[in-house]
Amino acid sequence: MKRATERPEGFKKPAHWSDDPPPAPEPIDASVEDPKGLSPTRYGDWVKDGIAIDF
Repeated sequence: MKRATERPEGFKKPAHWSDDPPPAPEPIDASVEDPKGLSPTRYGDWVKDGIAIDF
């Protein structure tokens, strides 16, 4: 199967698209605690309505 590597003929880039790189993320302030508790991205469990959900 041939992979598309070029835009179709007549394609116009939307006005909101940019060639600029994404902005750098802001540094995290470790002194501020998470208002919802432990971070699920750090501990691997999401809590919804008191039930831990592990993907």
